[in-house]
Amino acid sequence: MNRLSIFGLILALAMSPRVLAHVFLDHSAPAVGSQVRGPPASVSLWFTEEVEPAFSSIKVFDAQGKEVDRGDTAAVSNDRTVLKVSLRRLEPGAYKVVWRVLSVDTHVTEGNFGFTVLP
Repeated sequence: MNRLSIFGLILALAMSPRVLAHVFLDHSAPAVGSQVRGPPASVSLWFTEEVEPAFSSIKVFDAQGKEVDRGDTAAVSNDRTVLKVSLRRLEPGAYKVVWRVLSVDTHVTEGNFGFTVLP
């Protein structure tokens, strides 16, 4: 192989989708946009890649903008694709989950979604 071929191969590998990929939210509990009966004790988020728990957060707010989580975002059972935060006792109403994660490949991704607690 000549130098140009090797350079082309390296460039192709560096530009592969896996290398350029960012971590995304795969699913959550409570589910995005869901209506749940009874207050959940926690919010769990599953991501498409491993995240760095020490540099990631989940915050949950009520309809008035008051933070209702316990500030204890952590990985679940050493599975760094899942983060969880515990909640204070939630009253019926609308809630907003705001998350920000640092993936192990150093990309930061953030997002938010809502869920509703029914009486």
